[in-house]
Amino acid sequence: MKRFWRIAFAAGFGLASLAGQDFQNPALPVGRRVDDLLARMTLEEKVAQMCSYVAWDDASRFYDFRANIKHEQALAVLKHGLGQIGVVAFNTDISPADHARLINAIQKFVIGNTRLGIPVMFHDECLHGLMDFGATIFPQSIAMSSTWDPGLLERVFTAVAAEARSRGVAQALTPMIDVVRDPRWGRTEESYGEDPYLTSRFAVAIIRGLQGRRPDFRDDSPVGPDRVVATGKHFAGHGQMEGGLNLAPGVYGERTLRDVFLPPFRAAVQEAGVLSIMPAYHEIDGIPCHASRWLLGDMLRWEWGFRGIVVSDYDGITRMHQWQRSAADGREAARQALDAGVDLDLPGSANYRTLAEQVRSGLVQERDIDRSVGRILAVKFMLGLFDRPYADPALAQKINRCDTHRALALETARKAVILLKNDGNLLPLSKAKIRRLAVVGPNAAVIHHGGYSVDTDRGVTLLQGIRDKAGGTVQVEYAEGCKIHLGSDFWLSRNVTLNDPESDRRMIEEAVALARTCDAAVVAVGETPAVCGEHNGARPSLDLLGAQNDLVAAVAATGKPVVVVLINGRPLSIGWVKENVPAILECWYLGEATGTALADVLFGDVNPGGKLTISFPRSAGHIPAYYSKKNFDTAFSGYVLESTAPLFPFGHGLSYTAFAYSNLSVSPDTIPAKGAAAAAVDVTNTGSLEGDEIVQLYIRDRVASVTRPVMELKGFRRITLKPGETRRVEFVIGFEELAFTGPDMKRTVEPGGFDILVGRSSADLMKAELTVKSE
Repeated sequence: MKRFWRIAFAAGFGLASLAGQDFQNPALPVGRRVDDLLARMTLEEKVAQMCSYVAWDDASRFYDFRANIKHEQALAVLKHGLGQIGVVAFNTDISPADHARLINAIQKFVIGNTRLGIPVMFHDECLHGLMDFGATIFPQSIAMSSTWDPGLLERVFTAVAAEARSRGVAQALTPMIDVVRDPRWGRTEESYGEDPYLTSRFAVAIIRGLQGRRPDFRDDSPVGPDRVVATGKHFAGHGQMEGGLNLAPGVYGERTLRDVFLPPFRAAVQEAGVLSIMPAYHEIDGIPCHASRWLLGDMLRWEWGFRGIVVSDYDGITRMHQWQRSAADGREAARQALDAGVDLDLPGSANYRTLAEQVRSGLVQERDIDRSVGRILAVKFMLGLFDRPYADPALAQKINRCDTHRALALETARKAVILLKNDGNLLPLSKAKIRRLAVVGPNAAVIHHGGYSVDTDRGVTLLQGIRDKAGGTVQVEYAEGCKIHLGSDFWLSRNVTLNDPESDRRMIEEAVALARTCDAAVVAVGETPAVCGEHNGARPSLDLLGAQNDLVAAVAATGKPVVVVLINGRPLSIGWVKENVPAILECWYLGEATGTALADVLFGDVNPGGKLTISFPRSAGHIPAYYSKKNFDTAFSGYVLESTAPLFPFGHGLSYTAFAYSNLSVSPDTIPAKGAAAAAVDVTNTGSLEGDEIVQLYIRDRVASVTRPVMELKGFRRITLKPGETRRVEFVIGFEELAFTGPDMKRTVEPGGFDILVGRSSADLMKAELTVKSE
């Protein structure tokens, strides 16, 4: 047993002391407490720690939302303890304080009615804010990524962690750090875009915000009382499935995994010390991720040194026998997942509940159970759950949606807005010139937060934001214009249908009649969470759904100045809009401050500075459209009568001012493979307004032993410049920036020439040269 613990945790754990109740002593190291507690546990108590509970309906709950525990039902679930309980207040309107009281009541029951009193860990979704009523709703992930500001995201998720932990939630099923290469995927909205380097920087920032300083298993309580365990998901390659379908297989080789899909997870583990990883639903080369010993063992634990817990995606183990048919039943699926390294079965654990009997029948070794339970207990000790098991309802009520967090949500929304087009400097709108403004479109008078949010009507709509901003100066008129679809907009909705064409035609006529009486029109179109999300969001087309394109065309035909505002969860193929509308804003889902932030941008109180983190394909048929493609013979490989270039490239975003780049240099221009150089460029604000620019560094490996992308992002900086101000921006280029996965599947930097590319987008760059010499 002693030798086993050294292998399981690699270093830093004390050896078991079987005398006394060391696990109750907060002065002892985590490892010693784990060893002592594990030695006292029965097999059933161990397996219970690998199991979880989620109640989706009133009939199955052992509690009510007034914090009353149904004793007999609770004992049936909790008699041996439990590893985790999830989303206890999902889609209810209880206050933050009552949420904390509910979690306290459950925790008190667990501690008081189980033999060893091992506290349960509560988890919840925190994708862009805690997924519970009364929490701050921040912009959706794809919008947050458009800020290109990791420091801002660290602040956001520090706030998210504080709100969650104040209620008793100790684990966030966040962040979703999949690199998206097929925007037909409904979960594109949950991502940070198409680039592995950019996603890696956000992953590290978010995990630091959620967990605080990098955890150390030798510490007594490395996760602070206002922090939570972060969960990197979905491991791995979950952003480019066949057909853009959420659960379809992933078709790519090991090198593509290592160079494209794994870097954010490697950074999460090795830089940020993420404490939890969630495997992806899909399969890679015939092996479900939940059963992949190579992925969860060889790669995650032994190559990268991950020491936290692996939790299944909801029903991920069940899908192995129900759909993927890699296991005959739940018992076999449990054995496969345990052998691969999945420690905890979410959400109902029907599979892992068979493990005790399987140990007794000789199909499973108890040492494998001990391995997983030891990890789970270690994380609970690191959270301080044994020593501080209860939340403070007063603090929960005070901190959730406090003024500071609401201001942070507004700041993030403002920084996320992207100006895609602005012909003739139509934007910002002038209150002096526009006396009557038409606000039109199906997304103008509603607010969409995207997936994994509740309280879906809370926040400021675009229409309200414009009315608040315009005051009595501009007369603001509204027409819906058309429907995106019929049915609920909620992200779990599965039954949507298109509106009757005749109804849409009448609504468009009303909008056109209104626009003719106005000086300009703002047209808000896009998507809803019901048609872009995990559960019903994959589409074979990226065109505007329903009659939205007809609406934009009809309003534009009036000859009035038109601004299109896109409120959506993924890139849309808006070729006609790009060619015929003078001004376009990409806003994604901006959270509860949507309308306020957009009005600030539309009327020029905020100069937009966001940039795209995902390319806009011309159509679904133009996928893949990501910028970091491989070189190939384009003279004999292209589309008939169609360009392969995206509508808007990765990194694109305009401003109300202008920026000039000059004096790019690389010093030294020759380095050894493990050396470093500095690339520097002058950026000048040549316009008349203060503004933000996002300076981007790309690298092109000219010749390599394996084929390389045409370019790869390896650095970026968001800076603010006053009119006439110049700043020299510098980037360090070393092994990490130049390395790739070589023929032997190891990271390497080969001698040769590199192009160093710096500019305002992946399509607008200056070039310098760097040489790596042979050692």
